[in-house]
Amino acid sequence: MNYKIITSIITPLVLAASTVQAEQKLPNIIMLYGDDLGYGDLGCYNEDSKIPTPHLNQLASEGMRFTDGHSSSGIAIIMPS
Repeated sequence: MNYKIITSIITPLVLAASTVQAEQKLPNIIMLYGDDLGYGDLGCYNEDSKIPTPHLNQLASEGMRFTDGHSSSGIAIIMPS
């Protein structure tokens, strides 16, 4: 009798946990690379920007922005994209 009670309690919990885990999705990652684009050219980084970028501003407001990048190279190399 105790076995049936324990099974009836644990089974729904296990099924609920597996359902929650199955619904988790991987994040969407978009990397935008702009050649000859300055940090202040986009409106999301500079409110006084002369270039209208409403769609990029929307992407930036809804997602995550990375503003600090570093290179492991000891020498700064400037090269065309």
